[in-house]
Amino acid sequence: MITSTAHGTQAAPSPVSAARRSPVLAVLRYAAYDLRRNLRMVESLFFVIVLPSALYLMFGALTEFGDFPAGSGNVAGTIAVSMAVYGATVATTSIAGTAAVERSKGWGRLLGLTPMRQAEYAAAKVLVALAIAALPVIVVFIVAALTGADIGPIGTWISTGLITVAASAMFALYGLTFGLLFRSESAVGAASGLLVVLAFFGNLFMPLSGTLLEIAKFTPMYGLKGLASWPQMEGMTTGMNAAQEDSLLGLLVNVLAWTAIFAVTTLLAARRSTARA
Repeated sequence: MITSTAHGTQAAPSPVSAARRSPVLAVLRYAAYDLRRNLRMVESLFFVIVLPSALYLMFGALTEFGDFPAGSGNVAGTIAVSMAVYGATVATTSIAGTAAVERSKGWGRLLGLTPMRQAEYAAAKVLVALAIAALPVIVVFIVAALTGADIGPIGTWISTGLITVAASAMFALYGLTFGLLFRSESAVGAASGLLVVLAFFGNLFMPLSGTLLEIAKFTPMYGLKGLASWPQMEGMTTGMNAAQEDSLLGLLVNVLAWTAIFAVTTLLAARRSTARA
């Protein structure tokens, strides 16, 4: 079909060719491209992938109490899970925050010239964030298994890894908030740096007790780490003075509540970003 314009005639899009366009393939193709692009950024991936494993070696493999039993495994296994959680959250925060900065700097307008829709772009970024988040989890678990860490049967390792990656997606919203509010890569780096504080209160780096432990239960990383450790520990945590038990419902409420909070802050940041534009 031919349509007339002020500059002449041009062919209208064919209904057949439009129908052949698959949104799923569009998402997968862009996700594959963006994943390759991120994997080439060796300097940024180094800290995301290598640092959690290095922390595990220092705090887990080289400690005298790493072989002590804990749940279905040993103490070194619990530390490996903690470091995997830390690496996964850093990855999702970084990827999502960078995506927001990209869009604010004109990449979104460039994509607008393509047939790719906003929802497809978002879905592709989610896939990339989860893929990158899986890398530190896999590397930490390999290093942990080779150095004597144990969290239980192979099914426990797999379920722990899947929970860690899936639950870390809530920190993608956290990263988006920073990227949308400040529109700079340094702000995204600051957001990743702030995760160190959240990880401390999440009981990732050292066992807390007393008032600090009570405060920690209301922080976002605490619920995530508790869920990730559930296949091994089933809610048991070892504090500096005594062991205690968290309920599965309490951990789920923590994660869902913080996911909702991050979602609201992302929405508000997006509206503010649009208003400024």
